[in-house]
Amino acid sequence: MRVAVASNFAAPMNALAAAYEAQSGHQLLISSASSGKFFAQIRQGAPYHLFFSADQDKPLALEQMQLTASGTRSTYAHGTLALWSRFAAPTATTLQSLAQNPTQKVALANPKFAPYGMAAKQVLQHLGLDHTRAQWVLGENVAQSYQFAYSGNVAFGFVSYSQVKSGNGFYWLPPKDWYTPIRQDVVLLKTAQNNPAARGFLAYIQTPPAREIIQFWGYEVPDN
Repeated sequence: MRVAVASNFAAPMNALAAAYEAQSGHQLLISSASSGKFFAQIRQGAPYHLFFSADQDKPLALEQMQLTASGTRSTYAHGTLALWSRFAAPTATTLQSLAQNPTQKVALANPKFAPYGMAAKQVLQHLGLDHTRAQWVLGENVAQSYQFAYSGNVAFGFVSYSQVKSGNGFYWLPPKDWYTPIRQDVVLLKTAQNNPAARGFLAYIQTPPAREIIQFWGYEVPDN
């Protein structure tokens, strides 16, 4: 079973896959990248069975293109944006310093393609920092945004809370009313509508053990 998963959800997906494989005997082949990249690949016929996006728009668009199995789209997690640094605890004031220091930079996923990047852009706009765009270092996804900040090439970066909640460094969680809720949808692709392993995994992620794994990694889970 081939699973395409948004980069922000790669770590919890590995944990979910291990648990599902142990109880089912099925094997998952996991690919991680930006949701936008997977969306383009699936439109071009890439042979994935399940698509775990970082947003709702792309699974919905695939559904409208009749590329998905009917009635399989659902929200599997609600994401949380974090501002992370290796060196010091960031805050809203840290972001506001961009306006006073034109050499300072902040990493974020490209808002055109990545939902967490769009959320980061909205936080910056909420703080009146739209004019600092020349100081934004854009990654393809939140994994690359994290890499930019981890390398020290930028002082801090916007990432997914799940990437940093149990690791090194320091983070700050912007208020959730500063950005559009990050609702992450999964969909079974039409080419896999008769695949028992894929349908089984889609059912598994709704079970209490799977929901506990998702919550452990810093996500909220919707009501069944």
